[in-house]
Parts: sequence; C-alpha cells; structure tokens
Amino acid sequence: MSDQKFAAKTIIITGAGGNFGRAGCIHFAKLGARIAAMDNNDSALLETLREVNAAVDGEAPVIQTYICDVTDPKSVQETVEKISNDFGEINMLWNNAGYQGQIKPTLEYDPVDFARVMNINVTGMFIVLQSVAKEMASQKKADGDTTVSHPFSIVNTASVAALRGTPAMVAYSSSKAAILAMTVSSAKDLAPHGIRVNSISPALIGPGFMWTRQNELHAASGSPYFSSDPEQVAQAKVGGVPMKRLGSIDEVIKSVAYLLSDDSSYTTGTNLVVDGGLSAGLKA
Repeated sequence: MSDQKFAAKTIIITGAGGNFGRAGCIHFAKLGARIAAMDNNDSALLETLREVNAAVDGEAPVIQTYICDVTDPKSVQETVEKISNDFGEINMLWNNAGYQGQIKPTLEYDPVDFARVMNINVTGMFIVLQSVAKEMASQKKADGDTTVSHPFSIVNTASVAALRGTPAMVAYSSSKAAILAMTVSSAKDLAPHGIRVNSISPALIGPGFMWTRQNELHAASGSPYFSSDPEQVAQAKVGGVPMKRLGSIDEVIKSVAYLLSDDSSYTTGTNLVVDGGLSAGLKA
C-alpha cells in the first residue's frame, strides 16, 4: 500500500536505529516513501534495515542506511550530499536523533553530561536542519515549480519535558526547550525557501524498555517528586494524564506524518503535543 502524500518521496530520518526512528522508517516505507536512515550506530541501523525489509510484505522497500555523527558538520554535510546523490532529491526530514542524559537533581547533575546533551540534542539538530534545508532550498531554486508553495517539510523531535520542566532532567528539558525556539525561528527563516518546520512533543509513551527504564531512573534519582518505587512512579505519571493511559509509538509516528505531509500545508513554526492532555494549558 502506498500513500500519495509519501509515495516516492525521500524522507531522511535521524536516530533511525532507535525505537521511534525505526518505527518511523517502517511506517513511511509501508506508505511507499524512500527512506534515508541515519544513525551513528551501525548495528542498530542494520536491525532497522532488516525490520523494514521484513515489514513491507511483497514489495521491495527503498531504504538506504547512513552512518553519521550529527554533531560533526563535515559528517552531516557529506551524508546529506550522498543522500541527495543516491535519491536525486530530499523532500522531508524527521530530525529525531537525541540523547536523554542523566536523570539526577540539578545540584548533582554533571556539567560534562549537560554539555553532551546540548551538543547532541541542540547543536546536532541544528547542524542537520541547516544542512538539509540548504539542499532543499537549492532544489527549490533549481526546480522553479510554483504549483506547491512549500514542497519541503521538516519535523524536529522535542518533548513535553520542555513545557513541564521535568524534575531530575534539567539538561534534557533545557535541550528540548531550545528545540522549540529553534523550530519557530527556523520556520520563519526558511518559509521563503519553500520549507515548513514544525516540532513534535511526545510524553509518556509505552510500554517498553524506554518507559520502564525511565521510571527506574526517576525512582533512583532521589528527587522528592518521585517515589523510590518504579511501579509507583509509573502509576503516578499515568494518573496525571487526563486520558489515563500511555501513548503509543504509533500515535507519535502518525502525528509526525501529519506534520510532514501536505495535510498540514499551512502549518509551520508549530509544536504538536502528543501526551494525552498531560501538559494541557502549558505554554513554552
């Protein structure tokens, strides 16, 4: 099955070796997209490649993998150039690579890890955004097609942590807040080049290893905001969600798909929150 919004469109997905990135690769491949899967973990990328090939039953998915360090401008530029040469064009970017960092109260947080979180989540995201946007802008100029005013779309992965200021996650929350500002500013700068830029902010997505592990780390953090029992931490989190359940990775991917597609053709500079109402009423 293909979807005309994604059929034969080239989508770059960073962090493609992780749970969300891998699910995104599978989702868009099933819709007929051409996937450029980027990650700095070779074995994780190979697993993504295997799962995509297995998921697209009866059809040959078009997916290529690229080892890339998002914090290295030279690595990113060379990778984006290779993707453009391999596929002929770049239509969409899910700027998804990220690093959670430590879960510790502010007084105990390691400044070295804080810098690493910011380097990957903020500087790395900007490097990828800028490099891909330059390629998109050059395509727009060369094409000269005015039938679609903004044919290119970028989605940055932020987080509800940016809106709520999650305790014991000062670096992660700070980095995701920076992404929200980056999204708005770059959306304005890139609109004249036919590029829309939006962000997605998930929270409490599970079940699975990531959900379970984060609850364990919050319980062990010593923060007065969390029980020392991981199960009680989980119960309290879900109890604060108006919809009283966890979200699924699939629900996040569908929201990303909306922002990437022409279904959101008049939307740019927006943050789409996917959290069951957890942060309703909060503003960045």
